[in-house]
Amino acid sequence: MQRNGPFALAFNALVVLFMLAPMVIVCIVAFTPESTLTIPTRDFSLRWFRAVFAHPNFMTSFWNSVWLALASASIATAVSVPAAIALTRYDFRARGFLNALFLSPLLVPHLVLGVALLRMFTLIGGTGSFGWLVLAHSLVVTPYALRLVVAALVGFDRSAEHAAQSLGARPATVFTRITLPMILPGVSGGWLLAFINSFDEVTMSIFVTSPATVTLPVRMYMYATESIDPLMAAVSALTIAVTAAAMFLLDRVYGLDRVLIGRG
Repeated sequence: MQRNGPFALAFNALVVLFMLAPMVIVCIVAFTPESTLTIPTRDFSLRWFRAVFAHPNFMTSFWNSVWLALASASIATAVSVPAAIALTRYDFRARGFLNALFLSPLLVPHLVLGVALLRMFTLIGGTGSFGWLVLAHSLVVTPYALRLVVAALVGFDRSAEHAAQSLGARPATVFTRITLPMILPGVSGGWLLAFINSFDEVTMSIFVTSPATVTLPVRMYMYATESIDPLMAAVSALTIAVTAAAMFLLDRVYGLDRVLIGRG
């Protein structure tokens, strides 16, 4: 095993390099002063970043994505906390069915979800509504929040809860004073992971957005179909930066190793 160590390390390094190379190249291209997609070899410029902030459509779409991610992550977390408590602490007949139902968005391709939600919104007259778009994103990101809250509750020591109940504390008091603070890292981590997935969602959003609610990933897709220039690279670099910052915060709050276990 020790003789294979350097080879395994080299293999892992190559895999990481293969995965990160496209993003690194995009970020480097974003600093080019040229009008074409070229890697700057001598001069670096913030020209295309200034163009992004001066582009009204991209800025509107950015704020649409931010507010959408904030709302959908909050709804997903609010649903995940009581659902996780029910799934981990109570044994009832529909437990397996509810668990599969909450996790089903992970199994269904987002393309299929997008078509189904578009049909449903058309039938109920909700096409183009920001509220329905929030509900659609909440449906997609709820499994991510749920898995982290469940992971936090699985290893939860209930002795403090039992002590509070024996002293006469009401269930609501036990939850707000003891349970929630102790699982808060998992709840916060689930919220952040739901925010990241909502902010980056594009496949389903293409079907359920309207001209007034276009998100940033959808705007990037639409722009790429019309023209390809360094502006696209600058927007991609900014999106990567926002996602990386959220992942760093998630790692500091909950830990990425625990996130991977919770998603398994």
